[in-house]
Amino acid sequence: MRERPVDTVTATARATRFTKRSIKSSAKRTGLRLALSMIDLTTLEGKDSPEKVRSLCAKAVRPSEIAFSEPVPTVAAVCVYPALVEVAKAALAGSRVRVASVATGFPSGQYPLETRLEECARAVAAGADEIDMVISRGLLLAGRLDDVRREIRETRRACADAATARGTGEVHLKIILETGELGTLEAVRRVSDLAIDAAVSVPGVAPPRDGEVFIKTSTGKVQPAATMPVTLIMLEAIRDHFLASGVRIGMKPAGGIRAAKSALAYLVMVKETLGDEWLTPSLFRFGASTLANDLIRQLIRLEMPRASAVDGAVRYAASYDTSE
Repeated sequence: MRERPVDTVTATARATRFTKRSIKSSAKRTGLRLALSMIDLTTLEGKDSPEKVRSLCAKAVRPSEIAFSEPVPTVAAVCVYPALVEVAKAALAGSRVRVASVATGFPSGQYPLETRLEECARAVAAGADEIDMVISRGLLLAGRLDDVRREIRETRRACADAATARGTGEVHLKIILETGELGTLEAVRRVSDLAIDAAVSVPGVAPPRDGEVFIKTSTGKVQPAATMPVTLIMLEAIRDHFLASGVRIGMKPAGGIRAAKSALAYLVMVKETLGDEWLTPSLFRFGASTLANDLIRQLIRLEMPRASAVDGAVRYAASYDTSE
């Protein structure tokens, strides 16, 4: 795997320029709806309960009760701890919303590999459609890159085996790099390449279809989490892999994206770096639960300019208290 140098100053300047694009109202409305459809609503707290997950699932299927000119889309997925996968699966039955689970020792990854793989298999058996795995940053920072590759490959194999045993569809794998602990954009690029290379080349497992493998910035538990320069570097790794292989890897920035304006800037960056093909929930996600509220607020302001409607809808959206 060839090392690719990263010019931090240039990458940061390029990422900043995406935030300055002027977007017309019609395109903004489309972008807001698209961003909403790309959200993984997430609750990952020690106080999580079945009732809290059911409430989150209800919001996922119906993000707003306001009557817009056309119904707002559902979000892409609900992400929960493995112990609550069955609850989420039951609550989302009959909908298009997928169930994701943060198996593999989230958020630290500091568990024996066998334990992490068993957790992954159990989550899939319980109904998870997607696994958000954390890599072992301890191994990575110690320079044990072959061990990191092996763990990614074994996790994807565990997902494939559990999906086969379940007999219902493939399971997608999102690989969390925890970029806030990597230090530099050059390290982000190196680990992005490593994660992609490991996940797409698992002996005995079929090459992934488009969107079956994602790379993801963060757990949301470490700061900084998602940033535009980091996401740009990861998008470029995805672009280069696609140009070399023809396989589309997905991308998920997670943590700290709360404003609709920021989400639109991310979509502009995806479009200009990867093209329109990636502007779909099957290839791009936001791990940002509170973002959904602001997207609804901005849609209200575009479609319902009367102050009374805005005030009532904002109170409705603000009534949700969800974690990243």
